[in-house]
Amino acid sequence: MRPIDVAGPWVVYRMPLRGNDGGVAALCSQREWDEMDRVQPGRFTLIRAGITNEGEAERLARSSKPAPPQIASQTPAPLTPIDVA
Repeated sequence: MRPIDVAGPWVVYRMPLRGNDGGVAALCSQREWDEMDRVQPGRFTLIRAGITNEGEAERLARSSKPAPPQIASQTPAPLTPIDVA
């Protein structure tokens, strides 16, 4: 068991998850967030930082709605003439 030395401020972020277009909300300490963002910049989406109370961060993470899915541009492909023999 790891010692409990993590104490705020807390960060709520969105984590991509396969099979879930919007990802899921999670929380961690500011120190952990800084390290995650340094190692994999842009992979996680920050929802809110600087939360001083872990309970408040937990409530925010649970109440955060999933982000709307990113829809690719739906420009139809150009039509090509079909040669009829």
